[in-house]
Amino acid sequence: MDRAPLAVVAALAGGLLAAPALAEEAPPPTISVTGEASVSVPPDLAQIDAGVSTEAKTAREASEANNAAMGKVLLALKGAGIEEKDFQTSRLSLQPQYAPNRSGPNAVVGYRAANRVTIKLRDVTKVAGTIDLVTGAGANELGGISFMVSAASKLLDEAREQAVADARRKAEIYARAAGVTLGVPVSISEDNTPGPVPYRRMSAGVAAAAAPVATGEETLHVTVSVSWAIKPQ
Repeated sequence: MDRAPLAVVAALAGGLLAAPALAEEAPPPTISVTGEASVSVPPDLAQIDAGVSTEAKTAREASEANNAAMGKVLLALKGAGIEEKDFQTSRLSLQPQYAPNRSGPNAVVGYRAANRVTIKLRDVTKVAGTIDLVTGAGANELGGISFMVSAASKLLDEAREQAVADARRKAEIYARAAGVTLGVPVSISEDNTPGPVPYRRMSAGVAAAAAPVATGEETLHVTVSVSWAIKPQ
């Protein structure tokens, strides 16, 4: 008859003994801040999106005319010394063209073939000349220009170090204001960091092929969140 009360007392005693242990596992007080850093560099890579579109009465005629026109563009790229690994077909399409007809189904009046190529330039000073080259060879579509930084990962690593230093500076200000001493960082996370190859895209028209191209600078930005332990008094 007395076994049940004894079990309850033992359970309560065990809980009281475990409570201090759980309290000791509570995380230490911290100061949490964000640090930021930016690195601006001129781009050293460029990418051009160009293409050829042709129209004809039949799908075969449209495709053959388009193949011939794009062949001239590719030959011009090779002749300019651009390696084959640096240009790649990005899109092929063949679509029927319809005559407007409000009274019934639209009739097919022809076909439109399109072929687009992506060109990578390892010398950004050749962007304007390459645009002029491909348009002169027959490209009648120009999708845009992308500027990139090849060593983005290394530059981002430098920005990460600066961002952590910025976080420490802020945390020390808060620690002094609160009358406490900053300890070691207990957590570090990176927020909203761009990919390894950031780029800026510009729209461009065929009519502007001979216009000068301004490369500007690429800005790589890093934000980190750091929690610093507060040393016990």
